[in-house]
Amino acid sequence: MFLANLLRGIITRGELTLIDAHGTRHSFGDRALGPAVTIRLHDRRLHHTLLLNPRLYAGEAYMDGTLTVEDGTLYDFLDLVAMNTGLGPIGGWDGHLARLRKAWRWVQQYNPMGRAQANVAHHYDLSGELYEIFLDSDRQYSCAYFDSPDATLEAAQAAKKRHIAAKLALRPGMRVLDIGSGWGGMALYLARIADVEVTGITLSVEQHRLSQQRAAAEGLDDRVQFVLRDYREVTGTYDRIVSVGMFEHVGVPHYRTFFRQVNDLLADDGVALLHTISHMDIPAGTNPWLRKYIFPGGYCPSLSEILPFTEQLGLWVTDVEVLRLHYAETLRHWRDRFVANWDKAAELYDERFCRMWEFYLAGSEVAFRHQGQMVAQIQLTKSVDTLPITRDYMTEWERDNMPAAADAEHRRLKSIR
Repeated sequence: MFLANLLRGIITRGELTLIDAHGTRHSFGDRALGPAVTIRLHDRRLHHTLLLNPRLYAGEAYMDGTLTVEDGTLYDFLDLVAMNTGLGPIGGWDGHLARLRKAWRWVQQYNPMGRAQANVAHHYDLSGELYEIFLDSDRQYSCAYFDSPDATLEAAQAAKKRHIAAKLALRPGMRVLDIGSGWGGMALYLARIADVEVTGITLSVEQHRLSQQRAAAEGLDDRVQFVLRDYREVTGTYDRIVSVGMFEHVGVPHYRTFFRQVNDLLADDGVALLHTISHMDIPAGTNPWLRKYIFPGGYCPSLSEILPFTEQLGLWVTDVEVLRLHYAETLRHWRDRFVANWDKAAELYDERFCRMWEFYLAGSEVAFRHQGQMVAQIQLTKSVDTLPITRDYMTEWERDNMPAAADAEHRRLKSIR
């Protein structure tokens, strides 16, 4: 069996047992060196398709129920494989496919305005009840910031907003643009905490509707407005620009346009903060299963793909922070919550959808733990002297704006480390 031969050359840490479609058991690796997982294939075609394109067909097989995990969980299986492959290919043919994905990424990520809105609707216009199942109460759908190891998801997402606000160096009355404003949590937080005026833009009809409702309910609709608009259509001048978790949907062919817009919209003494999933390795392509089922048109760039455009426009990169395992922990919380509320999700959609979503959350977590995914926060200015020359202003702002209870807990944890 060619698939067994492939796995035998890959799995060395931990043990993977494969029960093929004929009922024959194949074991690979050494359980003394890691976890043990058993999977079963229920369709003979998987003997060949998994060999040809494992990154696409493993996810589809799990969704369809033709690949099941019999000893361990889906996460255990994906974690075991990623632990052994790391940044490398899953066999020689996967390496060839990776090169093709890289070569074709400009076509796959071509996102003109109409296509960009359709791609956003594919994911973000799903039922709002789905996102309530696994997100925090503020619906922060991006990497949280775990400033203590036992922080709750709610505390970590609040810390993320605080961490980003500190880097914006806000002053009362400033005009702020939030590109990709989601369900409005960041924009509303900035208006509350810093007394600024915020315009949030999104392409998601559902997110726009809920954001407007939230602004009105909180009495902030005089300072926060949400608009259904593409970033390429925005005009005006803003003191601060923030974009959290949106750049992954821009696409490499449009990076020049994106940063030109940031440059054109930003005041001469303005500050922009880009928070995006990135990759520590050389540029590559998007995982084919993720692109097909979860984020069409999406891509997580390497820093080497981002910085040339800021350089060409003469923007100062005044700070770069790499968040490594924070998103892995965020996804762990999301996955735990989703699995705990599986029945609710199945009522909204069906079992196949639930398996798809579980594969998305588990696979993404594994990518941040073993496959080079990370989050980058990039601070930009037009002038060399816009901000203080040390980072002290960030930590001071965070300390001054930390809720009293969270501050006390933070001090307690530091005292016992």
